[in-house]
Amino acid sequence: MDFTISPALDQLRQRIAAFVDRRLIPLESDPSSYDAHENIRIDLLSEVRKEARAEGLWLLQLKPESGGLGVGRVGMAVCYEAMNRSIFGPAAFNSAAPDDGNMMVLELAGTPAQKERWLAPIARGEVRSAFVMTEPHPGGGSDPGMMQTRAEKQPDGSYRVFGRKWFITGAEEATYFILIARTSDDARRGLTAFLFHKDQPGWRIARRIPIMGPEEHGGHCELEFDGLTIPPENILLSEGAGLRVTQMRLGPARLTHCMRWLGLSKRCVEIATAYAAQRSGFGVKLADRESVQLMLGGLAMNIEIARLLVMRAAWELDRGGFARKEVSMAKIQAANTLHQAADIAIQINGARGYSKDTVLEWIYRYARQARLVDGADEVHRMVLNRHLAGEGSDFWRWPVAGE
Repeated sequence: MDFTISPALDQLRQRIAAFVDRRLIPLESDPSSYDAHENIRIDLLSEVRKEARAEGLWLLQLKPESGGLGVGRVGMAVCYEAMNRSIFGPAAFNSAAPDDGNMMVLELAGTPAQKERWLAPIARGEVRSAFVMTEPHPGGGSDPGMMQTRAEKQPDGSYRVFGRKWFITGAEEATYFILIARTSDDARRGLTAFLFHKDQPGWRIARRIPIMGPEEHGGHCELEFDGLTIPPENILLSEGAGLRVTQMRLGPARLTHCMRWLGLSKRCVEIATAYAAQRSGFGVKLADRESVQLMLGGLAMNIEIARLLVMRAAWELDRGGFARKEVSMAKIQAANTLHQAADIAIQINGARGYSKDTVLEWIYRYARQARLVDGADEVHRMVLNRHLAGEGSDFWRWPVAGE
C-alpha cells in the first residue's frame, strides 16, 4: 500500500485547489451566491461549471471513454479532498452526490445504449439525477430486504410501480432517476433497478422534506408511485439484480462522501487556526493556549486517521476488491471527524463561529447528517462486527503480494 501519488495527479490536485481558492471560496461570503435552500444559485453554478470544464477540471470519477479524467478511486480521494475545501466545490466539478454515485454505477452496470441515453447527459452536466431507494417505515432503509415498493410485471413485459419512497436526495431538480423496487419475494433476487424519466406519468413528489441543515439542489423528497410504467430496456443489469446494483453503487458512493468530508474538515481547521493566530484574550493569543493546541492537535490526528482509512479503501477498490469493511471504517471515522472539526472550529471562533460570518455554522448543520446518510454509524459497526466474527484474527491481516 504505497500511497505516493504521481506528479501528474499532484498537478491536478494543485489546479483544483487553485480554482477553489480563486473562484469558489470568495463566493461563500456573498449572500447573493446562495439559493433559498442555502446552496449555490443554479445560474451561478452554471457559470463556474463552464469555467471548471474549460480548465479541464471536470468529471474526475469516470473513465476517459465516458468523458471523464479516469483518475481512479485513489486519485479521486486526493482530488475530492481538495475540491471540498469549499462548500460549493463538488457541484462545481460535477462530483456532487447523488449524481456522482449514479454516474459511477451507470458506467459499471449500463449497456452501451443505456450509457448513451442515461449517463452521457449527466456527465455533460445537462441534467441531474436521483437514486430512489429509501422508504418510510415499515419499508426499507439501511436494510433493503424490508423494501415495500413493488414493480409488477405486465403481459407486455413492462413493469408498473406502486409504493412510497422518502429522503430522496435531489429529486426536485432531477430529470433521471434510478429506482430500486421489489419484483419478487426472493431474499437475494427480489429487487430490481430501473431507470425512469421525470416526465413519465404514474408518480409524483409528495413533498420536499424540511431538514436541519443546508440542502443539496433538489432537496430531500418524499415520492409516491401509482402505476409508473417502465419498459424492460430500462432495467439495469437484469431483473432480480437490484441488490447487486445497490451494492455496486453504495460502496464507492459512501467513500466519495468521506473524501469530500475530509476537505470540509480541513477547511474547519484552516478557519480555526487562522483565527487562533490573530485573536488574543487576557494578553495571550488563542494559538498559544495549551487547551487550543490540544484541540487542534487531536483534530489533526483524527483527520489523518480518516485520510488513511479512505485511501486504504480507495486502494482496495482500485485493485478490484469490494472494500466493504474498509469503506465502513472510513465512513464512521470521516463522518465523526467532520462533526468534531466543525464543533471545535466553532468553539475556537466563539460567537463568530456560531454566526454566519464564516461557513462554520453551515458546515456544522451539514455535518450532523454525515453520521446518518448511506448507513448510520451503528449499521457500519454491525458490518464490521460481522466481518470480525467471520474472519477472526484475519480481520487485521496484511495483504500479501501475489494473493
